[in-house]
Amino acid sequence: MSGRENGSVNAERDTALAAYALRLGDDALVASHRLAELAARGPQLEEDVALANIALDLLGQARSLLTYAGSLEERLTGLLRTEDDLAYMRDEDQFANCRLVELPNTDFAYTVARQLLFSAYQFELYTALAGSTDETLAGIAAKAVKEVAYHRDHASGWTVRLGDGTEESSERMAAALEAAWPYTAELFTSDAVFRSVAGAGLGADPPDLRPAWDAFVDGVLAEAGLARPDVPPITGPAGMGGRQGVHTEAFGYLLAEMQHLHRSHPGASW
Repeated sequence: MSGRENGSVNAERDTALAAYALRLGDDALVASHRLAELAARGPQLEEDVALANIALDLLGQARSLLTYAGSLEERLTGLLRTEDDLAYMRDEDQFANCRLVELPNTDFAYTVARQLLFSAYQFELYTALAGSTDETLAGIAAKAVKEVAYHRDHASGWTVRLGDGTEESSERMAAALEAAWPYTAELFTSDAVFRSVAGAGLGADPPDLRPAWDAFVDGVLAEAGLARPDVPPITGPAGMGGRQGVHTEAFGYLLAEMQHLHRSHPGASW
């Protein structure tokens, strides 16, 4: 292979890998912010601490993934966007997170449902990524999978506690799952970026993660005495919704809050 051809292959690889890391970083960033909104608003003091710690874990994952995405972009374009640039200086349609993580904290059951479905997905994702041929991704995943194992257990415990609790808690948990469930289809939808990184041994193709996710979530629901929601998936005009920059109405308000301070005082540090 000539140097030019080799350079072209490397550029294609880095382009797909940068887009992939950005998607995963955006997922973690937005999920982190949603949980951080609940600081001092949990149902008990212990939950304030637990949710804050999970939010910090997710923020750490986001920082690593966004930093990596920025370094890959710099290699391709010569221009560096830092983790702060990517988190605070992009507009809504430039974010590539799945829409599940941006769903608002309507009540505690909704938070638990969102976290159960997302952390179960992250666990399968990072388990697969720990075997990535890309050393940076594999390293991020090896650390993250230990964190999300706890996140998944925490959400599972609350799902069972609410589902198998009082009549009201069971109804609220069932309603929350039904509201969040349609957004899970996006987690397992593939496209050219996902297929490219999976084909190169760099990442995971989302449909491959679904069987293990289904088995785990179904087991939790059975223990909680809850039925698997029978609701159609929500699809956006771009097919993949959040991955293509098509988000829910709630996301605009989330970004306004998350980005306000940085945009109001650019370059400030403390």
